[in-house]
Amino acid sequence: MNYFELFDIPVSLQPDKKSLPKKYFDLQKKYHPDFFSQSDEDEQSEALQKSSDINKGFKILQDLDLTIKYVLQLKGLLEEEEKYQLPPDFLMEMMELNEELSEDSEKAIRSRENDIYNEVKDIIENYNDATITTDKLLKVKEYYFKKKYLQRILDRMND
Repeated sequence: MNYFELFDIPVSLQPDKKSLPKKYFDLQKKYHPDFFSQSDEDEQSEALQKSSDINKGFKILQDLDLTIKYVLQLKGLLEEEEKYQLPPDFLMEMMELNEELSEDSEKAIRSRENDIYNEVKDIIENYNDATITTDKLLKVKEYYFKKKYLQRILDRMND
């Protein structure tokens, strides 16, 4: 299942947030299982699966991190549960940050998050599926894993 094809939108790291809900509701009107209650069992099962795909696709395409993960998987550059090796300098920086966690750390983490986003901002915001290179997608992949690492630190702080 390709969610971009399902929603009839171009592959993008930032799908149009204004048109996506309309496409979602149009698809749900067309495939909602309640509309197939008088159909045979196969059609009901198919409608239920399609409705599930629509819900899952909508959730993914509304969230930048999930969309990045999904596009990287579509391109064969990210496997489920992949153990990505972050650069040693980043890991050293995170180790130092972890040792110094305080109430002000959240600001520092958010600032670092902005820094790593700025490194790929142009790629993400001007993504063109026809011209994107593997090297650029690998930079986005590194951003994705760095951001996940920072989020885990934030989550631990909030526990």
